[in-house]
Amino acid sequence: MRAVIVAIGVAFLISLFCTPIAIKVFTRLKAGQPIRAEGPAMHQTKKGTPTMGGVVFILATVIAYVAGHLALTTLPDAQIAQVEPTITALVLLGLMVFSGAVGFIDDFLKVRKRHSGGLNKRGKLAGQILVGAVFGAVAVYFPSSMTDVRGNATNTETVGSTTLSFIRDIPALEIGKIGAVIVIIMVVMAATNGVNLTDGLDGLATGASVMVLAAYALIAFWQYRHWCADPNYTEAYCYTVRDPLEIALIAGAAAGACVGFLWWNTSPARIFMGDTGALGLGGLIAGMAMSTRTVLLLPILGGLFVIVTMSVVIQIISFRTTGKRVFRMSPLQHHFELAGWSEVNIVVRFWIIAGIAVAIALGLFYSEFLAAVS
Repeated sequence: MRAVIVAIGVAFLISLFCTPIAIKVFTRLKAGQPIRAEGPAMHQTKKGTPTMGGVVFILATVIAYVAGHLALTTLPDAQIAQVEPTITALVLLGLMVFSGAVGFIDDFLKVRKRHSGGLNKRGKLAGQILVGAVFGAVAVYFPSSMTDVRGNATNTETVGSTTLSFIRDIPALEIGKIGAVIVIIMVVMAATNGVNLTDGLDGLATGASVMVLAAYALIAFWQYRHWCADPNYTEAYCYTVRDPLEIALIAGAAAGACVGFLWWNTSPARIFMGDTGALGLGGLIAGMAMSTRTVLLLPILGGLFVIVTMSVVIQIISFRTTGKRVFRMSPLQHHFELAGWSEVNIVVRFWIIAGIAVAIALGLFYSEFLAAVS
């Protein structure tokens, strides 16, 4: 627990105090956010606000991970030593950093061209598939060689599973290693695009991501305290995952970094996370679902991202098939802007929806544990 708290605190402080520096740097570099001409008229006032702020909280998360490991000097004799960095951390931080890199290319092209187009759809899609495939393969093909404090092999799990999972792996839904990599790619694409589409109002995607990441920190730490690699727990209710403490540490660090960034990103935003931050957060959230074996729980946990994404899908299908629009504008948050809601009202109400979705998902997670115990 100490390592997780240290990581959260370090990430928060780095993000809180380094974001103003990033604002000054990006302002001097004239890295301002281009605004779509067809977007809501009130967004034109945001033109020129520094973007690519996701660089700050991605770096803060990585640094906080290192700081958290420095706090891991000793563990109780019954627990498993996780002092050394693991493949789990490589996969999770890799998904965050390299998904963010795809977004950074998109942001850079927007700033350079002074146009909201950025990286074309095929290029962004190819980048997401490549990142998902590389780290998906690492997650599925490299088992753990973890030993306990006595040097005995205790956990040979991979980061990802070859079966679909809801709250745990579902043995009946075996998909094989290749199938698992394909599923990971799909989850990465869904999560990155979901967060990216939600990012459109000051603080909206940042606040929603904080809730989801905090939930994953709780889930992972609960799994760590009831881990099948720990001889104190029976197979009846323990969790078969790899390196849950690592997952909790990284999720907590990312949540803390986002809270620090939100201080400057809330309305009126002084900096935007850009695609750098949105894709980075989406990649990390996808990795969290994969590593905690809660892939099918993610659509509930990230309910707001699903709702926003579905609004875009519905709008496209309706317009292409009937020539009519269901919403005044998509994603959904812009529909309410055009309906006369203030930006702050939309953000707060959408945060409430995100919080309800997270609460439902955590309730399902805990109720399954109670059922397993009983």
